[in-house]
Amino acid sequence: MTNPLPHSGLSPRAFVGMMASLMAVGALGTDIMLPALPTIAKAMHVTVENQQQWIVASYVLGMGSTQLIFGPLADHFGRKPVLLFGLILYVLTSFAVVFAPSFGILLAARVMQGMASAAPRVLVSSIVRDCYAGRQMARVMSLAFMVFLSVPIIAPSIGELILHVFGAWQMVFILLALYSILVTFWVWRKMPETLAPADRRSLRISSILGGFAIVLRNRTSLGYTLALTALFGALMGFIDSSQQIFAEALHAPHQFTLVFAVAAAGMGVGAYFNSRIVERFGSRLVSHSALLGFIMVTGAHLFYATMFRETLLSFAIFQTLTMICFALSSSNFGAMAMEEMGHVAGSAASVQGFMVSLVGGGLIGLLIGQQFDGTVVPIVKGFLVFGILVLLSVLWTERGKLFQARNAKVGH
Repeated sequence: MTNPLPHSGLSPRAFVGMMASLMAVGALGTDIMLPALPTIAKAMHVTVENQQQWIVASYVLGMGSTQLIFGPLADHFGRKPVLLFGLILYVLTSFAVVFAPSFGILLAARVMQGMASAAPRVLVSSIVRDCYAGRQMARVMSLAFMVFLSVPIIAPSIGELILHVFGAWQMVFILLALYSILVTFWVWRKMPETLAPADRRSLRISSILGGFAIVLRNRTSLGYTLALTALFGALMGFIDSSQQIFAEALHAPHQFTLVFAVAAAGMGVGAYFNSRIVERFGSRLVSHSALLGFIMVTGAHLFYATMFRETLLSFAIFQTLTMICFALSSSNFGAMAMEEMGHVAGSAASVQGFMVSLVGGGLIGLLIGQQFDGTVVPIVKGFLVFGILVLLSVLWTERGKLFQARNAKVGH
């Protein structure tokens, strides 16, 4: 892999590491406080247990609400200044959560924190697309996702450790702010501007809407964005209710961080495996095969959970296999949605992020999470139903033909 950036201080490995660190900002904001949810709910006098899911859902809804803003801004002003603005805002809103005096204000701060996290979410996809195309872009995204997806493995454990050491849920967000400060300094010092001057777009409403129209009229971009949205929504349904699953359905609250880490490790394994094979076999063969595996695994899990008593071991096995298939599909879906959007990468990343975060992570995830009834059945059913919807979206995108590689139009 050659260095895509004309900057002596940022090697290809450092580039991947920086992109992964930026994506981890958003992932940590979702996952690190999961063990603290009951503590936060108690401190904020929340009496309805399902309402604690809003601490996660409000963040994801906030992330989705500003996706359509950061992309056009980055297409006009450049990637770096918009990215730095979002990171600084993220630090400030993290401290706002710490000092929230009520549950309502805490949720408002979480929405604003999610809004700020949309900047790195959009800009990572745009920056990678600025520098790579085709199968190589899919490989770079997989390498970045491999590091990013390792965050869910350790984040709940970190949150639990923070609670144990400091005894205060506020320290979770203080350390989150400190991590974001370090990433901000790294970006400021080392990352060059990746947007070519010729690709800068006007901020006129007609130009912005025109960019969005290009994305929405492109069958590949729209189809794989819809597929990624449904897939991510199913995942967020699990994350939103994961603490309740272990406490009520599996009766193993003390095993939450361990088994959650094992299942999340499946995503890291899938992303790493994808980075090793995607350039050889192609994004479509890998992702379409993984999607069929996703549907079969979740179908088998639903049958088992319905007919037999779910155990901690059976849940860990099924969920880990599900996460492997998820990673093999999702990282390629994101790359394929961007592959023909080089000339409007910011707008494309905005539309993709808006759909995935707001519609998928926020609305679909919350819909699935709110169906929790004390068993794992609603969550597994959500995985299966939305996995089938993903397949339908892919079939529409590829005009009924799976697995077939084709040359992408990757103009800038």
